[in-house]
Amino acid sequence: MQIPEYLTPKEAAAILRVSHDTITKHFENRKGVLIIGTTEGLRKRRYRTLRIPREALEAFIVESRVA
Repeated sequence: MQIPEYLTPKEAAAILRVSHDTITKHFENRKGVLIIGTTEGLRKRRYRTLRIPREALEAFIVESRVA
């Protein structure tokens, strides 16, 4: 069994040369991405961070590649 390597949104953004917000938008609903945090409360902001598997990042690069 191989343990997957997870990247933070900041690390993924550096690899793709895009913003943290762009990474969050593209990866928050992808399969295999871990969402760590809390839900939004009555008077509290939602805290959320992602952990992106390297395989998901590589698949995104292949899917987004323009001929």
